[in-house]
Amino acid sequence: MSTVSALARSTHPGPTATVTVLALVLCVAVSLGPLATVVVVVAVLAGQVSIGLSNDLLDLARDRAVGRTDKPVALGEVSPAAVGRWAAAAAVVGVALPFAISVPAGLAHLVLVASGWAYNLGLKRTAASVLPFVVSFGLLPAVVTLALTPPAPPAAWALGVGGVFGVAIHFTNVLPDLGDDAATGVSGLPHRLGRLRAGLTAFVALAVAALLTFVGQLTADGTGAVRLVVAVVGLVLVLGLATAGTAAVVRGSDTRLLFRLIIVAALVLVVQLALSGAALVA
Repeated sequence: MSTVSALARSTHPGPTATVTVLALVLCVAVSLGPLATVVVVVAVLAGQVSIGLSNDLLDLARDRAVGRTDKPVALGEVSPAAVGRWAAAAAVVGVALPFAISVPAGLAHLVLVASGWAYNLGLKRTAASVLPFVVSFGLLPAVVTLALTPPAPPAAWALGVGGVFGVAIHFTNVLPDLGDDAATGVSGLPHRLGRLRAGLTAFVALAVAALLTFVGQLTADGTGAVRLVVAVVGLVLVLGLATAGTAAVVRGSDTRLLFRLIIVAALVLVVQLALSGAALVA
């Protein structure tokens, strides 16, 4: 049981759960059938598990060098070989499953997972470190809409929300580790910008995601009073969180608080996406 627990904690459970829930919400929003929804959600979960496990496996030496106490692989609670096997198996499941629905959905998720692995394999150390997050989060709506019968491309605003939200996730997720990363030669885009500029960029991106989601909801068929109220409330809440995050960055508050603000904003955006329905489809 301890090995199972260690493996679960090595999957980066917070981000993995967030992306999986978002995929489920998108499936419901476009009225994807039950079987296709199960396939998409399991595929997304498996893909994210593979990305999380591979991240901890490839960062093993770095995590040990800086004394990370929250990494089961670095602490010896689970063997690197076991993590590698499960990462590979999860990647195969995540990549193969969507092809059972449609080739376009399969290709979209293949690129999404490959993008996450590319970050782990080296892009995290370059100025292009944000690119995998833009690609992966941006493609998530496409995986869902391309699983429809017939496959349909996602609306441009939905791709935009995913892309800019990926920027916010990447920048706030990296901020707490800037010191450890610098000590082990990791210098992604947030590191090069520095804590202040990276933090401000993250919350500007969050504000853009809120505005794009608001516009997307207004384009939905049958936009009524209730949908309009929800859209306005959601916009105000997320812009409020973006403002609070910006203030926290300027004050030099705990960087882990910044990531929590992004996750709370994600929950608000998820509710708004759930109400967007057909507007998610181009």
